[in-house]
Amino acid sequence: MANKDWNAAYESGETPWDKGVAAPPLCEFLESHSLTGRALLPGCGLGYDVRLLATHGMTAVGMDLAPAAIAAAVARRAGPRDSYELGDFLQLSSHHYAQYDWVVEHTCLCALDPALRRAYVDSVAQALKPGGNFLAVFFRVVSDYNGDGPPHPISEEEIAALFDERFERVEAFVPHQSYPSRPTGSEQVVWMTKRVG
Repeated sequence: MANKDWNAAYESGETPWDKGVAAPPLCEFLESHSLTGRALLPGCGLGYDVRLLATHGMTAVGMDLAPAAIAAAVARRAGPRDSYELGDFLQLSSHHYAQYDWVVEHTCLCALDPALRRAYVDSVAQALKPGGNFLAVFFRVVSDYNGDGPPHPISEEEIAALFDERFERVEAFVPHQSYPSRPTGSEQVVWMTKRVG
């Protein structure tokens, strides 16, 4: 994925992206939407979002390429509905193909070098069943961004260029709920479905 040594960051505790709770925009989405089925969460870190979905009745699978993150997530398991797997989402194993009703994105895409974004979209499409759902909390604005990252913001134009051919947009909104360190308007929640055929 990116050149950053994510496992070293987790081992040393240098994880400013880890806020200790599930993503507020995802919580906000779940207040008005009922998700069912099986979900894959790439770049899950310590698994807060995975456990949130599990408590809402989903079967949620978290994936991360940092062994230290996966070990910590497993130690925090909520029950039989959340599980965790060590793996690189960009090199998705075939046993994940067409297995998921939802892929839920939060802080994985923005952590990638932008040159890898098309490979990310390929993996989303591979993981989802026909007609499956992609739910993303996109970073639209990153304070003082000068080309360095992560995190790397994504524009509306690039979202369309990456996803529109294979996905149909259902809903998009700027969330009212966010971590205190993320100003309102810097994130966008987008729900898409994978096109059939």
